[in-house]
Amino acid sequence: MAVAIITGASKGLGRALAEALAARGWDLVLDARGAPALTEAAVDAAVHGTRVEALPGDVADAGHRAQLVAAARKLGGADLVVNNASALGAEPLVRLAELPLEGLRRALEVNVVAALGLVQEALPLLRASEAGAVIAVSSDAGAEAYATWGGYGASKAALDHLAAVLGEEEPGLRVWAVDPGDMATDLYAAAVPDDDDPRPEPASVVPAFLRLLDERPASGRYGAPSLLEAR
Repeated sequence: MAVAIITGASKGLGRALAEALAARGWDLVLDARGAPALTEAAVDAAVHGTRVEALPGDVADAGHRAQLVAAARKLGGADLVVNNASALGAEPLVRLAELPLEGLRRALEVNVVAALGLVQEALPLLRASEAGAVIAVSSDAGAEAYATWGGYGASKAALDHLAAVLGEEEPGLRVWAVDPGDMATDLYAAAVPDDDDPRPEPASVVPAFLRLLDERPASGRYGAPSLLEAR
């Protein structure tokens, strides 16, 4: 059985991806800060008959990251790491002139430092896999300049660059930065609470991620909408 570590898996895209992988027979190690929601997500994924380990905690904690990788090792290894957990830096988002520096530090710590830390911890297992892969969940805010999205966007731009360099340094792995596009998530609601325009559900973009795993294109940055259109 293939084994995936997914951070931020209690809701939104992380939870939808976990359920889709479980339906394909993947064993899972799931992370999120909220224990009740994470337990619920794990129960839903386990309905498919796969092994699911749910470990609540903060990915910014090195000890917690070590626990995630240890859990994957007990399941047989790690074939995929999905860095999906994210912090905004401010809720709701504010202009850079007002962005608390502590909030920016938190966004960088969760979205960049912790993401690299988890990959570093898991690298021996990923290298040993026949199809090791890393997915960094990115954002169009990392490539475009949107007012109030500066702190979060800067963290995602840094994540994109780390993913690009990792792909060069680890040619035996596939490393994909994926911009999922607009989605109806709690993260977006916290970022822009007065925006009630309809947005796609996270499950609608999961097929783009599955396509990457099926076809294993070269390491690089991909947009989920284009992956879905080309299918």
